[in-house]
This record gives sequence, structure tokens and C-alpha cells, in this order.
Amino acid sequence: MTDASDDRRPGEEPVSRSHSPSVRQRIDADPESVERGLVALVLTLVELLRQLMERQALRRVDAGDLSDDQIERIGTTLMLLEEKMEELREHFGLEPEDLNIDLGPLGPLLADE
Repeated sequence: MTDASDDRRPGEEPVSRSHSPSVRQRIDADPESVERGLVALVLTLVELLRQLMERQALRRVDAGDLSDDQIERIGTTLMLLEEKMEELREHFGLEPEDLNIDLGPLGPLLADE
């Protein structure tokens, strides 16, 4: 009786998955690379939220839902957030395109600005 997880072809020797060369080659465990990837993911999420907030603010401005003071505060806040994002990208050596995840047939995650 064969184990359900044993996907070998008849006559093949068992291969330990934890020590398979192909698995080791695919995993990049370099601490700097892992840190950069994590930072890129976090900044991607922050950038996505920033773009969504900006679009929502523009909709509210167009609809006349905001006072002049609220418009000023939102504009200032979004500007400061964009500046901080630039600063963080520069600090970690990331370009704006590094944050734009390709979703395959759906296209890029972030809108071009």
C-alpha cells in the first residue's frame, strides 16, 4: 500500500522534500532580501491604502460633502503621507514600480499616478 503523500513514479527513489535541491534553490533566506521583501510588501499595502483614501477624498470633494477646512486637512495629510512614502522607499532602496505587484490577468495592483 502506498502513502497518499507519496507522489513518486514507479521505480523512483524517495526524495526527502526538506533536502531537495530544487526547494533550497527556490528559497532565498538571505536576511537582507527577506527584510527588503517584507518592507516592499508593507509599503505596497500602505500605498494601496493611500491611493484608495485619495480617490475617496476626491469623490467627497466632487460631491461637495467636505468643508474648505476639511479639504485642506485631507490634502495636507495625503501630501505628507506621500512624502513619507518617498522617504521610506529611498531609505530601503525601492522604486515605485517595486511596490506594484503584478496580479497576472488582472494587471498591476496599484494605479499609475
